[in-house]
Amino acid sequence: MRHGIVLFTSDRGITPDAAAKAAEDAGFATFYVPEHTHIPVKRTAAHPGTGGETLPDDRYLRTLDPWVSLSAAAVVTSRIRLGTAVALPVESDPITLAKTIATVDHLSGGRVVLGAGFGWNTDELSDHHVPAGKRRTVLREYVEAMRALWTEEEASYTGEFVEFGASWAYPKPVQRHIPLVIGAGGGPKTLAWIAANADGWMTTPIEQDVPQKIKRLKEEWASAGRAGSPEIRVLATTKPTPELLEAWESAGVTEAIWGLPDKPPAEVIAFAGRLAGKLGL
Repeated sequence: MRHGIVLFTSDRGITPDAAAKAAEDAGFATFYVPEHTHIPVKRTAAHPGTGGETLPDDRYLRTLDPWVSLSAAAVVTSRIRLGTAVALPVESDPITLAKTIATVDHLSGGRVVLGAGFGWNTDELSDHHVPAGKRRTVLREYVEAMRALWTEEEASYTGEFVEFGASWAYPKPVQRHIPLVIGAGGGPKTLAWIAANADGWMTTPIEQDVPQKIKRLKEEWASAGRAGSPEIRVLATTKPTPELLEAWESAGVTEAIWGLPDKPPAEVIAFAGRLAGKLGL
């Protein structure tokens, strides 16, 4: 089981390049950042953790652009993989987003992991003209269209929300296949979507019954005729104990993702080192 680090980026505290360098030096496998383009002041969408309009962290209002952040991280690292936890692809233009992600993969030597969400903040989605009831369809079309642009010499796509004629688009990613991991609550509909369209699942911080949901995902995976096993990445919300790590590994978790505190840079770097020691990295 691998271990990753997620930095809830903001315009204060440690920068993503410094955090990524510290994570790589400490031995972590993946460095993640989140995405929100903006947070509407007036909202009807409830936050999954608080159950209402209240946000659990003011950094939701202050997140940095994920792909700019990962580009900065790529410059100062050489090994650690660079991911999003999670990005919101449907809030961008799919053609330009495909170019951005391919460019980061190209410049990083093939280290990108696309962690994507459907979008809990439906008011945010609405400002991007994404109908909440169709967000899964929109994301599927974005993924299909971007994969076409990444892999085909003359790519084209026709869908309900995305359409473009034969086009050239470079650079192509270094990776033949950029991994797509869906960060969302593990309900039956989401797990079936993952089995049909993605490479794995990333849990939410409030996820319950993770082993049972992993089992259900593996069943959906087999039913969809997929080879191998899905990636399972768990967002850790408790301290690492031998019992917890053993339980995750036994359940089929492939990567545990640990959060960095919102503290001054020196304290964040020290925290990453201590955590790596506890994990035996």
